Amino acid sequence: MNYTLHQLNIFLKIVQTGSITKASEALHLTQPAVSIQLKNFQDQFDIPLTEVVGRKLYVTEFGKEIAISAEQILHQVYEINFKTMAYKGQLTGRLKISVVSTGKYVMPYFLTDFIQNHPGVELEMDVTNKIRVLKSLEKNEVDFSLVSILPENMPIQHIDLMENTLYLVGKKGYFPVKKRRWQEMFEEYPVIFREKGSGTRHTMEQFIIKSGLQVSKKMELTSNEAVKQAILAGLGISIMPVIGIRTELKLGTLEIIPVKELPIRTKWSLIWPGGKKYSPVARAFLEYITSHKENIIEKYFPDNRLNT
Repeated sequence: MNYTLHQLNIFLKIVQTGSITKASEALHLTQPAVSIQLKNFQDQFDIPLTEVVGRKLYVTEFGKEIAISAEQILHQVYEINFKTMAYKGQLTGRLKISVVSTGKYVMPYFLTDFIQNHPGVELEMDVTNKIRVLKSLEKNEVDFSLVSILPENMPIQHIDLMENTLYLVGKKGYFPVKKRRWQEMFEEYPVIFREKGSGTRHTMEQFIIKSGLQVSKKMELTSNEAVKQAILAGLGISIMPVIGIRTELKLGTLEIIPVKELPIRTKWSLIWPGGKKYSPVARAFLEYITSHKENIIEKYFPDNRLNT
């Protein structure tokens, strides 16, 4: 057998996600690249690792056993790397963070300098919806999570990073809003929602209920990026965090529709379980965020400073 660490990592991610598509997204690879590596890995075994039933990929019992071994092998490799770095006096280990989907426009800026200054630190960042973010936190699978709405009934600690503002957004020049009440737009045009479990969707639904709006046409998409592309195509309107559409606003392809009751203001917060025992890497990152967050916000997000 001549399988590589790269193939082990890809196969393990396929098992963990249950999908070649999701594995490719998590690994930032193309689907064909992942499929080829899976085939090359499979060719080294006489027993099937996976099977496709009704267009759905399933991992065989043998495949599950191989995945367990793959995880152990990769863990040992990481340990070797960490020990080598530690021997050189460098901070080493993994930093695991889960981020609500819109947070992908925020979190990288709070990570860049820290990761660059500590080459022995490996980053794992899962970008998903609010429900999955909180589940990963409850199961102690991550060090920190980034959310825009603090969870209720969960003992957590947190540090507020910056303001999150949401506006009603439409394609530039597509909606003749000057001569009509904005409330009528919710009745006439399709309103695009995020999927259930999204913090943005929850905030949007609360606003619609509070304002007594009638939504006659509804569309549901599973990511902030998909919502943005749908609006750009003229499919409808939505209430979106401005952090995710800064480029489109500058280019003039999207516009904020004036609404007196908007923006909705929440806070981007880094959260972690109360009483959590920090790894050296997690503690170092928290200290870094505490001392550097103002400089990061001033540099990258000057319009999103918190009002104190």
